[in-house]
Amino acid sequence: MDGVVPDAETQVYIAEVLGIPPRAVVPEEWPAWLPPAVVPLGPSIVPALREALRTVDRRSFITAVPAAATVALAADWAHATPAALTAAAHGGKPVGDDAVELLEEGARRLTTLVTEQRQHMAALLDAHLATVTDLIAHGRYPHRIGLRLHRLAASLAQTAGWWRFDHGRHHDATVYWTAALHSAHALADPDLGANALGDLAYQAAWRRDHTTAATLLRHALTRAEHPAARALLQLRLARALAPQGEKRETHRALDAAEHLLGAAAAHPRPAFCSWLVEADLAVDSGQALLDLGDTDRAHRLIEEGQALLPDTRSKTKGVFLAYRARSDLGRGEPGRAAAAARQSLVLARRIGAPRCEQLVKDLLPAFAPYRSTEGVPELLHLVRTV
Repeated sequence: MDGVVPDAETQVYIAEVLGIPPRAVVPEEWPAWLPPAVVPLGPSIVPALREALRTVDRRSFITAVPAAATVALAADWAHATPAALTAAAHGGKPVGDDAVELLEEGARRLTTLVTEQRQHMAALLDAHLATVTDLIAHGRYPHRIGLRLHRLAASLAQTAGWWRFDHGRHHDATVYWTAALHSAHALADPDLGANALGDLAYQAAWRRDHTTAATLLRHALTRAEHPAARALLQLRLARALAPQGEKRETHRALDAAEHLLGAAAAHPRPAFCSWLVEADLAVDSGQALLDLGDTDRAHRLIEEGQALLPDTRSKTKGVFLAYRARSDLGRGEPGRAAAAARQSLVLARRIGAPRCEQLVKDLLPAFAPYRSTEGVPELLHLVRTV
């Protein structure tokens, strides 16, 4: 619905659904009169979590949060003093270890499910997050329990955001990742906060807003600490800089990512970047080099990364296959490209990842000159088959 402005009557209905007084509706100023989806950093994470949970049913008609809002939030986080956890409700019912352990076990299983199975669990993820939010807002618990609840909120919000992102619901993904950032801020966990900004940056780059992506990543890098977390951010920074023609800065970011990925650390890797391996470094480096026109080295890296990827990383495999198809098209091998694209499409549909499917569809114009090449007609037919 980009560029579509609802008429005045429809805007009144929208306000009613969102619980906004009719007097706040200014049709000429759509969508400025809507309440902000990006909740500013504050003493409590509950408003950001509530905003994420409201978006499940109420916000799907809005396609994206303005980039300026996420950049402003990132700048605030980069310079903010970590907030102390909000005190538990004095009159609330006690929250004990057993209840939190049950939620932690459920969250662990939900957030580590393979993509193929996680596609069935979106409602359960939201239910877990709603329960955690209610406990944070209304429960009575000691500080150590509060820390665990906030970490649960961050993990669940991040995973729920990725599910929305994979299904093209960009506004919703932004709101969930904003909630994760609030939780990380309350925990005084700079790596977790930097990761939330990294997810927002990945989304911006996916939507080809590479300037916003690079800005968010630079804010994230001001506070990220663990070498693996910084490696992931640097790799994403390279991917954001390359399409802008920033050759020197792209190579600098790639060199930093390679160095940091192999660097020793005093603490175990954060869970959010435990998956990062040499395969990711190779393929993303190859994609950045493709954008810079260094095609020979780029093709080699993409193939190397594809071979190194663990079999368990099905969604990443789908993305990598689409990248390989793009790479093969670039060097005039449409038959190989069609085979890779077909594999990617079949895999994306099986695991329920429309975002990966869209990667293949975006390549279709490049296949147009090769309609008679072996494999291409079959690919075009498969794309039209739902």
